[in-house]
Amino acid sequence: MSERIVFGATGLKVSPICFGTWQLSPRFWGEQPKTDALEAMNVAFDNGINFFDTADAYGDGYAETVVGEFLADKPREQVVICTKVFNHFNPDGSRYPDLSPDHVRQRCELQLQRMGIETIDLYLLHLFDPLTPLADVAGVMEDLKREGKIRAYGVSNHTLEQLRAQRRFGAYDAVQPLYSLVARDIERDLLPYCGAENIGVMAYSPLHKGLLTGKYTGDERFTDFRRYLPDFQGERFGRYTQAVRSLKPLAGKYGLSLYQLILAATLMHPAIQVAIVGIKKVGQIREAVGAMGQNIAREDYFAVRKALEIDGGGLQDARGVRK
Repeated sequence: MSERIVFGATGLKVSPICFGTWQLSPRFWGEQPKTDALEAMNVAFDNGINFFDTADAYGDGYAETVVGEFLADKPREQVVICTKVFNHFNPDGSRYPDLSPDHVRQRCELQLQRMGIETIDLYLLHLFDPLTPLADVAGVMEDLKREGKIRAYGVSNHTLEQLRAQRRFGAYDAVQPLYSLVARDIERDLLPYCGAENIGVMAYSPLHKGLLTGKYTGDERFTDFRRYLPDFQGERFGRYTQAVRSLKPLAGKYGLSLYQLILAATLMHPAIQVAIVGIKKVGQIREAVGAMGQNIAREDYFAVRKALEIDGGGLQDARGVRK
């Protein structure tokens, strides 16, 4: 029996590892072969992963189209799909925030068609729209839920106060924040609140855009968006790769790879139920699956955190690139 958890108050039964599709966004990651993505998705499903995350922003609909191809021959009731809405897309490729009710409904219909499904299991507001009244946004989400077009809804990339405000008007029962063991700032406020309110948390970039996988030596140069991020440049990048590799004996103690150790430690936080992993190759999802159900001792968990604090106090305020 594959491992399943009930995701907060959504009632959705999901695997604690979620297959993320942000890597199918060419403007961030460059071109990724669709065949590799589909093969990895199929291997994920065959190895117990039932939770798949996407968004209309990833490749301006491309990622959702690939997810639709994956779903074509799968039992629909055995797959939980999360996607997101936020952008108004212009013909010239530009975009702007738009969570107005008419636009959300229009996007939802298009996303359903694109993926070839009748219901989106979890529908998230990708970012906070400062212009649309919160009551209006909640109203359309409740309408879509009542009509059976979505099963549950939540938010992504929201601060605690933004989430609190949203929840005054609607049942936002899931959040998707940036979180990794070197970007832990949400431990101060968002995670305690979600834990207390039974809000499902699915953390994205738990491997810090690949930095915590253990596959780098410190000499690499990046051609995707990471070439602009300080953590992937110069001496700082070298210090991180060295810190991650220093954890190899600890990973070996549990029979885990570095990749699995980081995922297992991430999922130990009581408020984090799901870790989203961005997969490009089949080997990566096979490795990620091996982290499910793993646990390490409390002292070793804090040893992992300490080893990654290259600035002496951790990267509590580290920020990632918004998707």
